[in-house]
Amino acid sequence: MHDDHHHHDGHSHAHSHAHGHHHHGHGHSHVGPGHNGGRDTTQWQTPHLPHDHVHEPPPAQRDLDLVEKTFVESFATTSDVTSFLRLAGIPFVGVDEEGRRLHLLRVEIEDLTDVGSVVPLLGGQGVRYDPLPAQLASRRRQLAFVYHDGKRVERLDFANARALKDESDASEVSFGQG
Repeated sequence: MHDDHHHHDGHSHAHSHAHGHHHHGHGHSHVGPGHNGGRDTTQWQTPHLPHDHVHEPPPAQRDLDLVEKTFVESFATTSDVTSFLRLAGIPFVGVDEEGRRLHLLRVEIEDLTDVGSVVPLLGGQGVRYDPLPAQLASRRRQLAFVYHDGKRVERLDFANARALKDESDASEVSFGQG
């Protein structure tokens, strides 16, 4: 319960009320939304949820996009790609959710630059091509881990490669008849 309540327009009056915040009795008004001031949210904050809400565990990998970006930036210049892959949690031999045993063959990092746009014409009778102005051109890199399952090549992204169950001891692939 608070007996003194200050308003943002400078006036104050005494009254009693019960609520979950603190009133400062030091004679100045607070600026910003609400009388407890505005604060910018940050990446790791979560909203207030009802008390009966079951909290879900945090993601298994926070900021995976930033980790992947750093991997792409650093992989080409590392002196020991094998150790780098181990540090990044990329298995050389892994088992996927379907139970397939995959063997890492190659890491592909591809530079892509979009310089044009294709838009379908009305009626579906063709397309229109336009070069993009310099400020709309975009560059990106794509990362893929190329695995072989004994029958075919499989390209996995960073998250899916890291999700494989690591069985990276030396392995043998047998080609049975039938």
